[in-house]
Amino acid sequence: MTHRVPDLGALELLLAVARLGSLGRAAREMGITQPAASSRIRAMERRLGLALVERSPRGSRLTEAGTLVTDWARRIVEAAEAFDAGVHALRDRRDSRLTVAASMTIAEYLLPGWLIALRAMRPGTAVSLLAGNSAAVAAHLLAGEADLGFVEGLDVAPGLDGAVIGRDRLAVVVAPDHPWARRRVPVSPQELAGTPLVLRERGSGTRQVLHEALAAYGGLADPLLELASTTAVKAAAISGAGPAVLSRLAVREELAARRLAEIPLAEVRLRRDLRAVWPAGQRPAGPARDLLGLTRSAER
Repeated sequence: MTHRVPDLGALELLLAVARLGSLGRAAREMGITQPAASSRIRAMERRLGLALVERSPRGSRLTEAGTLVTDWARRIVEAAEAFDAGVHALRDRRDSRLTVAASMTIAEYLLPGWLIALRAMRPGTAVSLLAGNSAAVAAHLLAGEADLGFVEGLDVAPGLDGAVIGRDRLAVVVAPDHPWARRRVPVSPQELAGTPLVLRERGSGTRQVLHEALAAYGGLADPLLELASTTAVKAAAISGAGPAVLSRLAVREELAARRLAEIPLAEVRLRRDLRAVWPAGQRPAGPARDLLGLTRSAER
């Protein structure tokens, strides 16, 4: 059917001819030249196999067939305008709010700056943040509870697509009075693996990276403490509870103020990708797309 139906522009031109009684005036209203308007009407007549407009020195008028086609065209154009208005309303509703799910390090140390920049771009968009570990971020996205997610880790959960937006380095840190702070040689991966650490809970990107890096050296010892946030792990390390492994983003200020000491690690580099993630096949749009565009400077 569609090969016989003229495009909307041609139908709108026909309606303008019917309303104005002149092909020239209709062309001016449509913002095209009169020869272009004549060519478009002729093409429509050939497609339909009908004469629609009679031209004379006094102007243009519709044929009998043209009058019927114009009535039908008006319904099509009105339906198209209603369709366009509906889509525009849906876009406005989508763009009025954004829900972001982010793992703890990104939520605490990177996302605030991105959201400030997004606010300048889209002052009318209300943003909600769901913070948790990488597994929780995936769950929020798969349940349709978030528009865009950010995780740290080694891979993308099933059912999600993603893009690397930067890289982060993990640091082994202790309180300044911990015995490791006085040592002159790096900690070996075997020693780190065999030492009870202050760790994030299972499902966190930090713990996943550490587990994979030390798997060849016997794996992680049972944790000294298992805590649900980066801030809690950092506070425990500062208090002297024991060594911790944290994003360098999270401990930058504490290292500078000497509230924590970074311990070199031999042989193993603890690095991880920072990723934006979203449900598979649903590329971010609207404010989610804009936020994604603001994250490209995340590498550390």
